[in-house]
Amino acid sequence: MSVTETRPEAARQHEPLNRFTRLRRQAKRLGIGQWALYALLIGMSLIYIYPFLVEVATSFKTDTEAASDPIGLVPNIFSWAAYSRLFAHSDFPRWFMNSAIVTVFVTAGRVFFVSLAGYALARLHFRGRGFVFAMVVGVMAVPGVVLLIPKFLVLKELHLYDSYPGMILPLLVDAAGVFIMKNFFESIPVSVEEQARMDGAGTFRVFWSIVLPMARPALITIVILSFQGSWNELSHFIVSTQSPELTTLTKGVASLASGQLSQGTQYPIKLAAAALMTIPVAVMFFIFQKRIMNNTQGAEKG
Repeated sequence: MSVTETRPEAARQHEPLNRFTRLRRQAKRLGIGQWALYALLIGMSLIYIYPFLVEVATSFKTDTEAASDPIGLVPNIFSWAAYSRLFAHSDFPRWFMNSAIVTVFVTAGRVFFVSLAGYALARLHFRGRGFVFAMVVGVMAVPGVVLLIPKFLVLKELHLYDSYPGMILPLLVDAAGVFIMKNFFESIPVSVEEQARMDGAGTFRVFWSIVLPMARPALITIVILSFQGSWNELSHFIVSTQSPELTTLTKGVASLASGQLSQGTQYPIKLAAAALMTIPVAVMFFIFQKRIMNNTQGAEKG
């Protein structure tokens, strides 16, 4: 056999080895890139969560240590003094109760009303429907601070100022919630409603018994957003109430930040109130996070 005939055979023998080497190098490069991406994400997560860790850690410090080392994550001496003062020398329980009452009513009412409005804009055909939806989208673009003085004037004229109805009623409808529900209802096939209409069900019965149960992912999204929004609301409560008996957590924590209990920085008691205020929203989110805005697969059979 000649030399020219043996060279292709040798090249074929080395071809699997060369291919394996290339694959190993590609895998190594992909592995390095993946680890670099993970490192970047972890770094960004730490930057985002670091202020919260400082908040929790500082709430267990003494006033002196909080002033000397405000961003340290490990207190030299764990102290519950801030939490004791918060419950013993402030109206924190009343603030918590007021926020809970308003949040429960606002969340329940907003879920109901934005669902009705979203279904009407998605399914009902009436004159001016496009204009109404354009107005809803327009309201989303208006900064909330612009509406504070009109809200105050309307509440005063309707004799709702400084009352629970004045705190709750203006928050019952949200333009963003209407927008979300309308888009979700439009994603549900109309054919699922036809059988119910053939059986004589009215519009509200179809909405309540057929369509609304299928919109559970969107409803859970609205519940979370409504709970978080009403729990953290501040500007509306500033212009709708003035009585200390109706102070919510956001107003109470703001008053602590202004030095209500004593002079000085008071970092521990301020951050203790903020940490306790964060717990309900965090619990709500972690319970429902996997069910936020799932798809509508399975809404219509075969």
